[in-house]
Amino acid sequence: MADTLNSAQMDAVHHLGGPCLVLAGAGSGKTRVITHKIARLLQADYAPSQIAAITFTNKAAQEMRERAKALIGPRAAKDLVVSTFHSLGVRILRTEGERLGLKPQFSILDSDDVLGVLKDAGGSSDNALARRWQWTISLWKNQGLNADSVEPQNDDERIAQQVMKRYEERLAAYQAVDFDDLIGLPHQLFQRDDEARAKWQNTLRYLLVDEYQDTNAIQYELLKSLAGERAMFTAVGDDDQSIYGWRGATIENLRRLPNEYPQLKVIPLEQNYRSTGHILRAANAVIGHNPKLFEKKLWSDLGDGDPVQVVECDNEEHEAERAVARIQSLRAQGGALVNAGGQGGEVAFKDFAVLYRANHQARVFEKALRRAEIPYKVSGGQSFFDRAEIKDLCAWLRLLVNNDDDPAFLRAVTTPKRGIGHQTLGALGEFSKRFKTSLYEALFAESLGTVLNARAIGSLHEFGRYVNDLEYRARHTSGSEDAKALLLGWLKDIDYEKHLYEGEDSEKLAASRWTNVLDFVDWIAKRCGGEIENDGGATFETEKKTVLDVAQTISVIISLAERGDEQDVVTLSTLHASKGLEWPHVVLAGVNEGLLPFKSDDDEMTPERLEEERRLMYVGITRARRTLAVNVLRRRKKGRDTVQAIPSRFIGEMKLHEAKSKEDPREKLRLLREAAAKRAAQADVKP
Repeated sequence: MADTLNSAQMDAVHHLGGPCLVLAGAGSGKTRVITHKIARLLQADYAPSQIAAITFTNKAAQEMRERAKALIGPRAAKDLVVSTFHSLGVRILRTEGERLGLKPQFSILDSDDVLGVLKDAGGSSDNALARRWQWTISLWKNQGLNADSVEPQNDDERIAQQVMKRYEERLAAYQAVDFDDLIGLPHQLFQRDDEARAKWQNTLRYLLVDEYQDTNAIQYELLKSLAGERAMFTAVGDDDQSIYGWRGATIENLRRLPNEYPQLKVIPLEQNYRSTGHILRAANAVIGHNPKLFEKKLWSDLGDGDPVQVVECDNEEHEAERAVARIQSLRAQGGALVNAGGQGGEVAFKDFAVLYRANHQARVFEKALRRAEIPYKVSGGQSFFDRAEIKDLCAWLRLLVNNDDDPAFLRAVTTPKRGIGHQTLGALGEFSKRFKTSLYEALFAESLGTVLNARAIGSLHEFGRYVNDLEYRARHTSGSEDAKALLLGWLKDIDYEKHLYEGEDSEKLAASRWTNVLDFVDWIAKRCGGEIENDGGATFETEKKTVLDVAQTISVIISLAERGDEQDVVTLSTLHASKGLEWPHVVLAGVNEGLLPFKSDDDEMTPERLEEERRLMYVGITRARRTLAVNVLRRRKKGRDTVQAIPSRFIGEMKLHEAKSKEDPREKLRLLREAAAKRAAQADVKP
C-alpha cells in the first residue's frame, strides 16, 4: 500500500480514530484514497457490509467498486455498500418503508411522471409552469421542507406551496415517491424513530462520502444521522470544485464540519497526478481570487509542459474552425511536441474535449466537426433511457412492481393501444377517486359496472389479467436466458414491434427504435444473470436477480445511469458535466464576460455567484492534462444581434504573462523533425 500512496494520502488512509475531512484537489487521487481506506478498514476488523462508500453517480460508484475489487478481492468487494445517495435511500426505504406508511413495492416517479402529477395537482396543462413548480418544490425538499413548513416569499411561491400540498397527497395515494423523497424520507424516519436510526448506525459503521462539496442540506443531515455520536466517517471533497449551488448543493456543508466535529482531522491532498505545471499554475492563480475555507495549492512533478494558450477568435464560427484546426494539428504532430516531457505517440480523437458554459454553444462546434468529418459526442444529450420506447417499457415494469402506480398504469394501458379509450379511462379515474383506490385496483371492482359498459370492462379485465400473469412470471424468472425469453415473449404479446412501425413514417427510424428496445432487453437480462457491464465493456458478477427484482430498482438505475463508451470521438461538454473527467487536450470555449462568468441582462452578479463561476472556470482548467487552449471571442451573438465581446475577467486572473514559455525555437524545430522522421519510419514498415 505504501508504494502507491504519497504521505498525505497515507495520513488519510490510516486515520481511523474519528471524523476526517480529505481536501482532495483536482487530480489528486481521491478514489485511490477511498479504496485504500476500505482495505485499511477491513484490516481494522470492520466487516465489508459495515462499510458504506457513497457518491453521486452510478458511474463513480461503479468505478469505485471495481477499484476496490481489484485491491481487496471480489469476495470482500461483493458485500461492500458502494452506492449513490439515491440508491442508499432506496435500500433504506425498501427495508423501513412500512414505518413511513409505504408498502415494500412502492413506485419511484421519474421526472416526466412528476410533471404529470404536478399538472394534475395544479390544474394546469402548461408544461413550463409545471416545470417551475417542480424546480421550486425540489429545492424546498432538498432543504428538508414540506408543504406545511414552507414559508412563501411571494405569490408564485404561495401557489407552488398549494400545489405541493396536493402533490404530496397524490404521492401518498399512489404509494409513490420522487427522487428527492429518496433522501428526505430516510432523514425524516431517522429524526423521529430512534430504533430505526440506531439500527442503521450499527449496520453502516463507517461512512466514506465522495464529492462532499456537492451535498445539499438534507443529504448533510442524513449523513449526520447515519454517523451518529461515533462520527466514524471520512468526507472527501474540494471547496474549489463546488459548482452545483443552482441545484441546492451548498459549500456551507464543508464549513459546518469543523464546527460540528471539533475533533475533525483535515488532510489536504495537493499533489496533482493529472496536469502539467503551466496548467496548474493557471488554475491556482484563478481560484486564488476566491476566499478560502481551507488552504490548498496544487502542484505536480509532471514538468511544465506546453504553456496555456489564449486563442483570439473573430466570432463563434471562427472559434469552431480554430478548435477543429487545433485538433487536426495536434493529431498530425503525433503528440511529439506536447509530450516532449513524457511519452509520444498517436493522439486519438477521444483525447480532445471542447468545454463550454451553456448548451447552445455546442451547435457551431458540431457543425464544424461534421464538416471536417471528425467524429464527436455531445455529453449531456438525450439519454438512452429518455427515449420514448424505453419509457414505454419502463412504465410496464413499474406497474408490475406497484399496481397502485397510476402514472405507470396510464402509460402501459395506452401503449400500445388496445381499444381502451380516454372516455373509459376518464370514467375509471372518477370511480377510483370516489372510492379512493388506485386505477388498477378499481378495474376489478364489482361495482365498476355502474359507470362502464360490459365491453369496456371486458377490455380492462383482459389488460389486468395479463399484468397479473406477467407479474407472476417476472417474480419467478431469473438468469439471463430465461429473463430474455420472458421479455421477448412479453413484447410479442403486446405487439410492440408492430406498434413502433405503425407509429413512424420512416421505416429506418422505426427499426432504430426497435433496436433500442432489444438493447434494453439485453440490459435487463444481464442484470438478471448477475452481469453488470462497466464503461470499458468488461463485466463483473453480482447475485442473480429476478426480472421483478430488477424492475424494482429500475427507476433509480435509469435516471442516474451514465452510459459511457470508449469510442474514438471528440467530446463536446458543458463545464458542469465535465467535472470528474479529464482529457489530454482541452479547449475552453467562449471565455468572455456574460458567458463565463455567465450573466443574463436581468441577473445580478452577486459575490457568491461570481465565486461559483470562478470555481467553474477552475474545474474547466483542471480537466486538461497536457494542453489547454482558452478561446476568447472578439464578437459574439446575443439573441439576433452580434455584439462586441469582452474577454472574461478570468483570463487576467490566470496570470499567464507571468509564465510565458521559455522554449528554444531550435528545440521546437528539432522536435518537429523528429516527429516527421518517426512518421516516415512508421510508413516504411507498413506492409
